This record gives sequence, structure tokens and C-alpha cells, in this order.
Amino acid sequence: MTYDVTRNRVEEYFDRSATKVWERLTSDAPVSKIRETVRKGRDAMRAKMLDALPADMTGMRVLDAGCGPGVATIELAERGADVVAVDISPSLVEIAERRLPEHLAANVTFASGDMLAPALGGFDHVFAMDSLIYYTEADIRTALARLMERTTGSVVFTVAPKTPLLMAMWYAGKAFPRSDRSPVMIPHGPKRLSRTVAETGALRDLGRVSVGFYISQALECRA
Repeated sequence: MTYDVTRNRVEEYFDRSATKVWERLTSDAPVSKIRETVRKGRDAMRAKMLDALPADMTGMRVLDAGCGPGVATIELAERGADVVAVDISPSLVEIAERRLPEHLAANVTFASGDMLAPALGGFDHVFAMDSLIYYTEADIRTALARLMERTTGSVVFTVAPKTPLLMAMWYAGKAFPRSDRSPVMIPHGPKRLSRTVAETGALRDLGRVSVGFYISQALECRA
């Protein structure tokens, strides 16, 4: 199963190789100019995705799928949502738990493991920022189907868009060994992806964010 293979690779990268990098990147600590563009891009994308969700989420159950160090988790909880924050990396979940303001503790349940696990329950909305960018078209279709069957509202997520730069990086990455590098993002075109997941739900294009080395496309899936 390609989803499981990719998920395990992502877990190993974020839990063993990149924890400190992401802890710093998602803080206000100084970073390199390249990582500063990634930080700004992620901030812009998170805001774009949150704009697609209700401003008042009181009483709603929301899955932060691939919560990382918990930046979006805090913002969702501040809107009144009951958040289930899950990440494949236990180390990143620990950081998210430490960062959660005390007054939001009752609103958030943390878990480490597969974001598609049925045991996580049902939701009003799912927020999956940069959590599916390493997966194939077939894997994304499967992931959305498994999430949508337990979601009454929307699944807001991102993909790596098919831009000339990202496609060049993708083809170049296939030519080199994978041993010590991060998982490669797999670019997707929103129109083709819409056709692929049509039986699961309708996709709405929420827009693209391109800031320096950060390029990502936001989409919304509804039944």
C-alpha cells in the first residue's frame, strides 16, 4: 500500500530528522532567509485555509490532521472548536502540547498516529495543511474518501501545485537516492484532482500561496 509506505517515510523524517527544524520554523526564532520565506508562506496559507472555515466554531469538532507543532490547533481552539490534533510524529505532538495555552487545554485532544484512523471519530470539519503533499493522486483520493465519510462539513487541505519549478524539482529528485533526504512533494493539478475525487466530493479551489521557496495550493472538499 503506497499510502502506508509514504506515511512511514514521513514519520521517520519528521520524528527523527526534522523535529528541531520545524520547532524553530514555527516559532519566532531567527531563521535563514530561505526558511523565512517558508515561514511567511505557511502563515499566509494557514490564514487562507482558516478563512474557508466558520469564524465561530463553538461546539464544532475539528480534526487538525498533521498538526505538527500546533500553530493551527491553537487558532482553531481560539474559535471555540473542540480540536483533535493528530500527527504522525510523536515529537511534534509533544511540542504542540507544550505550546498550547492553558486556557485552551479543555478544547484540545492530542494524539500521535495516522490522521485517517477511524478511532479518531467523526468531525464537522477537517483541516489538513501540507499533510497530503507527499502522496500520490490515488492516495489523496483514498485519504479524502476516508475523511469525508466521517465529516459532515468540509475537508480543507493543500497540495503541491504543478508549477514548472516544482515539476523540475520533482523530476530531479527522482534521479537521486532517497536515503537521507526529506520526502519529495508530488505535484498535482487541481482540475485533474477534481475529476479523480469526484465520487468522494466536489473540490473548490481556495487559491495558491507562493512566497519564495514555499508554494502550495489550498482546496476544499465537500460532499
